[in-house]
Amino acid sequence: MAARLLLRTAVRAATTCRASPMPALSRGMAAGGIPTDEEQATGLEKKIMHGLKTGSDPYNILKPKGYAGSKSDPHLVPSVTNKRMVGCVCEEDNTAIVWFWLHDGEAQRCPSCGSHYKLVPHELPH
Repeated sequence: MAARLLLRTAVRAATTCRASPMPALSRGMAAGGIPTDEEQATGLEKKIMHGLKTGSDPYNILKPKGYAGSKSDPHLVPSVTNKRMVGCVCEEDNTAIVWFWLHDGEAQRCPSCGSHYKLVPHELPH
């Protein structure tokens, strides 16, 4: 008897209660929706995003291009001064780093493995 009563109540509730149409979802902000990362970026982040869009790398974020390391195609080392200290890991499994000073001018060789490095001027984007 109780089961019949519960079943009738459930059927009545299901037939009389109609689902109202769901209101359309609105954006979180009244002025056209949520801003994109480019619209929200400021300062240094905005400069980096703009630089990456135009194809430049103003703060050397991207991986540098690989060079052969020969005299005709040396590894390019950017510097804001006329000399820079360079560390060369001569072999892949080597645990020691060979450090040497690289001066402005012609390409110079690593004293251990013979790879060539050349200093190129680099301007900081202020």
